[in-house]
Amino acid sequence: MTALLEQALERVRTLPAELQDEYARILLRLTGDDDAVYQLSPGEEADLIEAEAEVRRGEIATDAAVSAVFSKYRN
Repeated sequence: MTALLEQALERVRTLPAELQDEYARILLRLTGDDDAVYQLSPGEEADLIEAEAEVRRGEIATDAAVSAVFSKYRN
């Protein structure tokens, strides 16, 4: 292991566990570990739950609304 990598890992060790796990997942992805499972953060999980509830309530964009948004960014 290089001195630079050791220095980086020492800094990561001082972070909260959630951040340590996030850095570990990033390293695994960068080194080609495609089997790594992405863990949602609490905020991401809450957003996903709310999005699923919106879909169940029928609160989705119409095709016309989506087309209108995309038309703003087309040439």
